[in-house]
Amino acid sequence: MTAVPFDSRACTLGEGPLWHPERQALFWFDITGGRLLSRAGNGGDESDWHWGEAVSAAGWVDHDSLLVASEIGLYRFDIASGARERIVALEADNPATRSNDGRADPMGGFWIGTMGKRAEPGAGAIYRYYRGALERLHEAITIPNAICFAPDGRRAYFADTVTGRIMTQPLDAEGWPAGAPEVFVDLRPEGLHPDGAVVDAMGGLWNAQWGAGRLARYRPDGRFDCAIALPAPHVTCPAFGGADLRQMFVTSAREGLDAEALARAPLSGQTFGLMPGARGLREPRVQL
Repeated sequence: MTAVPFDSRACTLGEGPLWHPERQALFWFDITGGRLLSRAGNGGDESDWHWGEAVSAAGWVDHDSLLVASEIGLYRFDIASGARERIVALEADNPATRSNDGRADPMGGFWIGTMGKRAEPGAGAIYRYYRGALERLHEAITIPNAICFAPDGRRAYFADTVTGRIMTQPLDAEGWPAGAPEVFVDLRPEGLHPDGAVVDAMGGLWNAQWGAGRLARYRPDGRFDCAIALPAPHVTCPAFGGADLRQMFVTSAREGLDAEALARAPLSGQTFGLMPGARGLREPRVQL
């Protein structure tokens, strides 16, 4: 389970990896660099789009387009031409915030978190876009992360990184919250900070842990299962991919690392690939 570089383009704040099942390609972001990047799953063709504002997460709409979350809206993005169309505004009237972690849910909705650009306490929120409307689910969030869903779609996971806890919440048949969130994993005793996460086909949750240089799996009951070390301290988010969904791609960041830290971890900011010994789930299509 050794991680190796999948793409050497270093991101200041790599995030939001998405495996497009119809294109067999990985898409991801450099949030503060305002870039959307992609590379064929075989390590072949690569692309790079400069957005002009912070962009952080995406879902796939069809073979040719994505739903992309930026600091001011959700956009339909045409992969071939680079054209974009804003579908709905996202805190567009608040220049102090930007989007962060996000993921499509099994019902075709899209969850997206916002946060202060300087991580101001409680400045963000978590929203769900569903069938043309954007609704706020949770408010007073500082750094939204770990958004992912159980295989049957009846449970969501999310975290506010500064709390050191990953939460879980039951969902109804249309994917809306059907009860109060509860603690799934409490990382505070270990001093760990939950970042992005994804769920495998067996219901295990894989969480990137900022500052710890590791990816940890938790069983469906929240018990720790295993951890994989990565060659970058600031790992940010995992995604399953490959033709059989047995590969994993993990983004990382250079943000917050001084020259000495970068000398110790020169691959920081790159996107890594590994074989975790588990199979992932096909990312759901976002229904616009």
